Amino acid sequence: MSDITPFQIAVPESQLADLKLRLSLTRFPDKETPSDWSQGIPLEYMQKVKEYWQNTYHWPDRQALLNRWPQFKTELQGLGIHFLHIRSEHEDARPLLMTHGWPGSIVEFQKTIEPLTNPTAHGGTADQAFHVVCPTLPGFGFSDQPTEPGWGIEKIARAWDELMVRLGYPQYLAQGGDWGAIVTTAIGAQNLGHCQGIHITMPIVGPDPETLNDLSEMEQASLAAAQFYQNHDSGYSKQQSTRPQTLGYGLADSPIGQAAWILEKFYQWMDCQGDPMNVVTLDELLDNIMLYWLPDAGASSARIYWESFGSNTLSSAPVELPSAISIFPKEIFKSSERWARKRFTGLLYFNALDEGGHFAALEQPESFVNELRKGFDGMNFRMS
Repeated sequence: MSDITPFQIAVPESQLADLKLRLSLTRFPDKETPSDWSQGIPLEYMQKVKEYWQNTYHWPDRQALLNRWPQFKTELQGLGIHFLHIRSEHEDARPLLMTHGWPGSIVEFQKTIEPLTNPTAHGGTADQAFHVVCPTLPGFGFSDQPTEPGWGIEKIARAWDELMVRLGYPQYLAQGGDWGAIVTTAIGAQNLGHCQGIHITMPIVGPDPETLNDLSEMEQASLAAAQFYQNHDSGYSKQQSTRPQTLGYGLADSPIGQAAWILEKFYQWMDCQGDPMNVVTLDELLDNIMLYWLPDAGASSARIYWESFGSNTLSSAPVELPSAISIFPKEIFKSSERWARKRFTGLLYFNALDEGGHFAALEQPESFVNELRKGFDGMNFRMS
């Protein structure tokens, strides 16, 4: 089946009424004992989120914002996949595949779509235009939820390549962060002949052993960040990679539980000076959470960890395709240029920025767009 069907998000009122009822019945835990976030997201913070979500947040308006982008579904390798497809008015624009991660969604890209598809209105030139395709990962958002094992990174990468060819893009560029970066890296490693180049914000590379006696400041910071992640920040990952189903019961039943599970990572991984709402609005944060809550995707989205941990793609598969890497300072896993070159042998562009975090497109959309332009402008993209 290769049909492409138009899609609109249409949440029934009964589902919204159920959400409000569940919010009204929230049973909170007792207050954390320290006066910081070291035990997790503070009680007072979640009480404010609950109050706003229940009484002020207006999903129909937020749904309309998402529905302004052309959306579709198609079956790829037996699974229905939801995606945005926004064509530029510049017919010779380069096709660009953009992939989100966990706990993100297509919400992350909303502020970048206009500048990417219509660059002449946003500080760019016509030859920097892109036709943008943003698929939703399997088990996330409004893509279907797999009913059997097998949807790991390698399979997703092959499915995304199939999607781009089906859309009429036999040559395309690819971009991603978080799991999206890992999928994009897999597309580059598989090198099936269609993708012409990649841009990522989270390169997964190990330290080069030959440099360990002469580490740069950035490399020292990278190792320290990796150690912090391992010691204090990776519990969610361990749970999702081993027992996603057990976790899923709480996430499926409690909207505040689902929200807290996601918001704590936004706090930890954003360049936000201690509060995600210093960078984005609570409406934007809740939009993203709703794309987990509404389709009951807590467990199904977590399974990408169970499916993919231990994959060669996460460690060492070499990438020879033309590559660009942008490192935002609050990224979870960072790399120096010399470390990156050991795996990304076609690296053409590398830049470390001064501001921004893991959710770069959402946090710093202007910088993010500029990085994509600079990274891809240096690649010799050809259309057949």
